[in-house]
Amino acid sequence: MRLGQSAEITRTYTADEVAELAALAGTSPAADTVPEPLIHALFSYLLGVELPGQGTNYLKQETAYLAPAPLGEALTARVEITRLRPDKHLVDLRTTCTTSDGTIIAEGRALVLAKDVVG
Repeated sequence: MRLGQSAEITRTYTADEVAELAALAGTSPAADTVPEPLIHALFSYLLGVELPGQGTNYLKQETAYLAPAPLGEALTARVEITRLRPDKHLVDLRTTCTTSDGTIIAEGRALVLAKDVVG
């Protein structure tokens, strides 16, 4: 791992997927937007599978939602390492989610505990 290293995933959610989430949660599906938990799922995937990857433990996530995420539109979630603390095995990352036209849907930061942190 190194400062500035990043990973991203692009995903388009369908109305059926939003309805499935609503059914599991016991709520009504959102009309034409992607619910925030599905955006958070993209960050969770990136942190646990891509960067830092397997063995990562979430400690903190702060996210500001700045715009609605349009249903049926490609969303790109990205995590980028902003600080490494090898003495404590901690990694700080910037998190963003944007639409295909560059609109920022969500931004924030994550703090994770990861193995193999080198300064």
